Amino acid sequence: MSFSHLLVPSDGSDLSMAAVRHAVALAASLGARITFFHAQASVPVQVVGLGEMLDATTMEALMSASRKDGDRILEESLAVAKEAGVNATAERVLSDLPHQAIIAAATRLGCDLIVMASHGRRGLVGMLIGSETQRVLVQSPCPVLVIR
Repeated sequence: MSFSHLLVPSDGSDLSMAAVRHAVALAASLGARITFFHAQASVPVQVVGLGEMLDATTMEALMSASRKDGDRILEESLAVAKEAGVNATAERVLSDLPHQAIIAAATRLGCDLIVMASHGRRGLVGMLIGSETQRVLVQSPCPVLVIR
């Protein structure tokens, strides 16, 4: 099976960056291109539940920091691809449901493989917090390669 367009979602964690490096090596060996992807929450996780305790200026500052962090994640991923000579682009979207944003991007962009990390949450923690990787695996329109 040959793949020509990989979607590589990243949250910037060490595990996600390991998946980026694996995806770049795979793309280089296949002559494939990559779209790096980051789903930014519409409200930073740190402020959920604080509601009216935050003024608009504070909320905008937090959103700006979140955007900058997303841009940094994508820039780091693009640098890894450039160093390996792999054709890559990047996309950042606002979404509170990353798995849905990943699946929508894979479909819209015509990706034939999703390469992503698994944070390895299991048991009660995995059930309560959930796993974006698991959700993508179940709903993906194309194969998913999970890097652990």
